[in-house]
Amino acid sequence: MSRWMNPKKVLCIVYVAAMFVVAMDATVLNVTLQTISQELDVPPAASGILNVGYLVSLAIVLPMAGWLGDKWGTKRTFLLALAIFTGASALCSFADSLTSLTLFRVVQGIGGGLLTPVGMAMLFRTFPPQERAKVSRSLILPIAIAPAIGPIVSGLMVEHFTWRWIFYVNLPIGIPALLFGLFWLKEHKEPNAGRLDVPGFLLSAPGLALLMYALSQGPLHGWNAPRVWIAGLAGMILLAALVKVELSVKQPLLDLRLLGNRLFRTTGFIAMCASAGLLGMLYVFPLMYQNALHVSALETGLTTFPEAIGLMIASQLVPWTYPRLGPRRVIIMGLLATSLILILLSMVDANTNPWFIRCLLFGVGIFLGQTVGSVQIAAFATIPPTSMGRASTWFTVQNRLGPAIGLAVLSGILAAVGTGSVNAAGDMEPNLMAYRAALLGAAGFLLIGVGFACWIRDSDAAATIRKPVASKPVKEQASPVES
Repeated sequence: MSRWMNPKKVLCIVYVAAMFVVAMDATVLNVTLQTISQELDVPPAASGILNVGYLVSLAIVLPMAGWLGDKWGTKRTFLLALAIFTGASALCSFADSLTSLTLFRVVQGIGGGLLTPVGMAMLFRTFPPQERAKVSRSLILPIAIAPAIGPIVSGLMVEHFTWRWIFYVNLPIGIPALLFGLFWLKEHKEPNAGRLDVPGFLLSAPGLALLMYALSQGPLHGWNAPRVWIAGLAGMILLAALVKVELSVKQPLLDLRLLGNRLFRTTGFIAMCASAGLLGMLYVFPLMYQNALHVSALETGLTTFPEAIGLMIASQLVPWTYPRLGPRRVIIMGLLATSLILILLSMVDANTNPWFIRCLLFGVGIFLGQTVGSVQIAAFATIPPTSMGRASTWFTVQNRLGPAIGLAVLSGILAAVGTGSVNAAGDMEPNLMAYRAALLGAAGFLLIGVGFACWIRDSDAAATIRKPVASKPVKEQASPVES
């Protein structure tokens, strides 16, 4: 392998490419749902099954991702997942019915559910703790750019081509990444991976799937709907049984004993709160901007895009701020600053200068971007390489639950306050207070994260903090005059 093709650079290239298509896929479909329902001749509400199928299949395979990577090899598992995701994207583009498109989306979810935790385990095994702050500069790209350009890409594809192109765009990225990784990615297996924890899988897979289903459908159909509360209750019962089973198994599928690690436990809860607040804000603010302030969808997308730019800049700042300030200060300051910005966003109205709003969203990216980067670096500081696969799986599970909980809570706030009211003339008027209350709810998630961050000890993450090399003092010799 040439000097340029060293294992660390190869891994970064493959990981960033794979995560880019997965992250973009999470936002690219929403804009096209109405167009898809019209072309496939189904009611608009029925097309929502495309997102539900993806989330449920992702939740089913997610718990076993760490074990698969350890047992089969991280390279084999990661590339298989990328091949499944890319192949399913191609099949989605040829679907001629809602049933077939839903089936292919389910297959996509299987690939997407395996990619993130296995890729994260590969990264943290390859890069030692003291190098993880630097590598975060490149790894933020799929997190920052892909979700932001997803709606823009889908809008352009639908307007100038066809909705099928939103799946075609995954192929020029996924196929080269797959071939590149096949030739140059290094394999890693854990010799003591053990057998599959079948009871853990039979409890975690349906438990997480039912809970994700309830959290995603509750805001749409109401929490009193039988299919929602029954699914949620069944999911929580299965997950409660999972806790008892996993604590009695020598090699559990979801290693709950990792929560005994104070730093890993604390950063995991912070990650949940941060993702709930960020994704909740990105859900509520566009609704407020379009429905209550009557701004076009295009202008809304352009107004929210500075948040992604802020995330990119934050990724360049983390390698400087993290080792100098320590994770505790960076995380607390980032969460507090972002909370203040969300409070200011809740006060905007039709007379607010759009550039002021863009500056606020840019600030969200700057401050919360450093928080997210620092949390991810610190979370695995004390995790040994042998436990990295299961640790990354558990961390990913928490990161998936965070946005689902955030969206469920904020949607509940919108429904409770009411997004509109009928005036004397019988016309529906938007209720700006509902959106403001939801944005304050998003800020509340971040403030909860601040409470958890107060428990962080920088000494626990010492391995990830670059210490300056002390220069040896030069022994001065007396001059002839002095002697």
